[in-house]
Amino acid sequence: MHHWLMKSEPDVFSVTDLARRPRRQAPWDGVRNYQARNFLRAMKKGDLAFFYHSSCPAPGVYGIVEIAREAYPDPTAFDPASEYYDPKSTPAQPRWFMVNVRLKRVFRSPALLDAIRNEKSLRAMQLVQRGSRLSVMPVTAREWKTILKLTGEKNK
Repeated sequence: MHHWLMKSEPDVFSVTDLARRPRRQAPWDGVRNYQARNFLRAMKKGDLAFFYHSSCPAPGVYGIVEIAREAYPDPTAFDPASEYYDPKSTPAQPRWFMVNVRLKRVFRSPALLDAIRNEKSLRAMQLVQRGSRLSVMPVTAREWKTILKLTGEKNK
């Protein structure tokens, strides 16, 4: 199993929004960065990811999701009415992919970005690297355990 971190702006789609969805499941669409797309395509059913709220007053890790469906073409890329439309992406040759995620749990105390930055053992984490703006990224097993400790949650 691999671990990941997936960012979303909470005013667009939050961990609370996911909790309200039927079966607590939703597609993770709209990724338009090739490296992040490649990470989506590498995800396997059952992999776990941190749900990270970005571009908000308190950015941080707010919960855990499970990959419920592996990568498939993102239909928003084919829809001219979508903000994620890409005329160069076609159903025959899709450029963009998405996965489905299922909420595993919401943290009572999130691991906020300031705490993550201040944790010595997380200094090499891709999330805190200067210029890192990827919305999807891998997380090492050690980083996963450390962030869980910051939330006060047990490693489940």
